[in-house]
Amino acid sequence: MISVGIDVSKEKSMVCILKPYGEVIQSPFEIIHTEESVTKLARRILELEGEVRVVLEATGAYHLPLLSVFLDKNLFVSVINPLVMKKYASTAIRKGKTDKIDSIRIANYGIDNWFHLTKHEANEETYEELKFLGRQYSHYVKMKIDSKLALTSILDRTMPGIKNLLSGKRSDNPTKDKLSDFVGYYWHYDNITKLTESKFVESYQKWAKKNGYHASESKARKIYAMASSGIPTLPSNTPSTKMLVLESVRVLKEVNKTLYIILSQMQSIAKILKEYDTVRAMNGVGDVLAPRLMAEIGDVKRFHSASALIAYAGLDSPPFESGSFVGTRRKISKRGSSLLRKTGYEVMKCLKTVKPTEDSAVYLYMLKKEAEGKPKKVAKIAALNKFLRIYYARVMELQ
Repeated sequence: MISVGIDVSKEKSMVCILKPYGEVIQSPFEIIHTEESVTKLARRILELEGEVRVVLEATGAYHLPLLSVFLDKNLFVSVINPLVMKKYASTAIRKGKTDKIDSIRIANYGIDNWFHLTKHEANEETYEELKFLGRQYSHYVKMKIDSKLALTSILDRTMPGIKNLLSGKRSDNPTKDKLSDFVGYYWHYDNITKLTESKFVESYQKWAKKNGYHASESKARKIYAMASSGIPTLPSNTPSTKMLVLESVRVLKEVNKTLYIILSQMQSIAKILKEYDTVRAMNGVGDVLAPRLMAEIGDVKRFHSASALIAYAGLDSPPFESGSFVGTRRKISKRGSSLLRKTGYEVMKCLKTVKPTEDSAVYLYMLKKEAEGKPKKVAKIAALNKFLRIYYARVMELQ
């Protein structure tokens, strides 16, 4: 029984190798994350006599270079949730914290929990890739929100009110955005009002047909009326105005394009996994949310029950009791994946919009909670709890 504890950092790691009862095989030593150094460590571990298990914390993407080499060498690797390790460390009498101390604690955790360690499966690499893409997708979603706010701020001064008239993406091309395309072409109300109404209608219809949008005459006349009555506060005769508008449009289009590319890659990877069709078919999920949901949940086999999955999402309500007092108004812990909660909440919003008539247990439960007087957000969180229980049951049936 030999435990290799690894405290992982960004570009280096601290390694400690222990046997039971604190017997030290190798005092803590540092390695850098290069192929040569990590491969040398793997060979050193393989040379150890006896059953060996490598234990390391999940540290975003920092542990992946080690994990990749170790799995390739067919080593037993157990990746531990940082919260679990933090709780284990809190039981120590001496509270010091250094990389060396952490590596010793991780190795000791491996000894103390030897028979409960779960081996990291090779197919988890697919889930890791999916999760990484999902995190990048969320990053670009934030960028999209910031980019739209920046564009809106400029349009309020060049084309006030235009956002209310133009919206929506082309269903056959999600990277196309009508507002961005329109603003990128006309960019200021002065470029509309310098034309007569009939000339603008003709110009708008040509633009719409060229870009694949509905060439509505009534829409063109509404835009012209708004341009005629609007009061831009940024002049069109300065070079900076056109530059700011066009750059804001360009950035937003690039972000939309990146989001589409990432989502397409996530869909391709998710389709390899056997639960994809089952997850995608669940009400409120569909093509966009299925890979994002799967990315955050990962392999359901790592959860011993549906309750464990709910706790991972931070949707559990820990008991609060003291003496004869029993708390009844409990809040969700939020000690879990915030992205899983956000993605799940999006599913609940879609579910409320779709109003399914078949396989509608979650939707009906949401309506029941609303009927009981629960706020809509609370009702959605309660329904998400039920949704994750159903998700767990259906995906586990496929295992």
